[in-house]
Amino acid sequence: MMPRIGITGLVREVEGRSFAGVNAAYAAAVIAAGGLPVILPPFLPPAAAGPLGDAIDGVLLSGGADIDPARYGAVPHPALGTVEPDRDDFDLAMIHASRARGLPVLAICRGMQAVNVALGGTLWQDLPSERADGVPHDGEWPRTERVHPVTLTPDSAVARAAGTAGYAVNSFHHQGVRVLAPGLAATGLAPDGLIEAIEAVDGPWLVGVQWHPEAFHGEARAPDH
Repeated sequence: MMPRIGITGLVREVEGRSFAGVNAAYAAAVIAAGGLPVILPPFLPPAAAGPLGDAIDGVLLSGGADIDPARYGAVPHPALGTVEPDRDDFDLAMIHASRARGLPVLAICRGMQAVNVALGGTLWQDLPSERADGVPHDGEWPRTERVHPVTLTPDSAVARAAGTAGYAVNSFHHQGVRVLAPGLAATGLAPDGLIEAIEAVDGPWLVGVQWHPEAFHGEARAPDH
């Protein structure tokens, strides 16, 4: 049986109508890896996370809007983007439900930030102003453009998956991990020292990456494939 992978989704307004779903690349990447994508709308109540966790085999936390800084006890930065409280509620509940049930979790971009917040860490709310000497992490470049390198911890889960100790990645985020949560290890760093990959120190398999590997699902020779 194909493993059922729950993908956290988003809601967008298009021509006056609301649509719930995910970037198609996430679903395509799950299918390419032999999984069955199950879309999890962000307006599901947090109480649904437990029953959903019992019905799926793994979780992919996708990218999206900024996380409300109230979730980690911070005052909103002037450059804070759109926040989606319902999605914060559900995503954080899904993280805790997954850990309690031993489900493997892959967290991408916002998803990695959500994991860090759910487990007790904090975020940089706006890298360009709070870490002005850093490398560019967000821009108008194509989804598959590799804009900066990442150095990976040897024998970490992400290094084993990529088959390399470092490579250039795409990047589309203005927030990032500030204080790493207890129970997580930083296993990937950008040239400016920003944490780009994390994994759980113990317990169920959990990996987070700040870049978007799903954008390369069609490239069989890419480290992200």
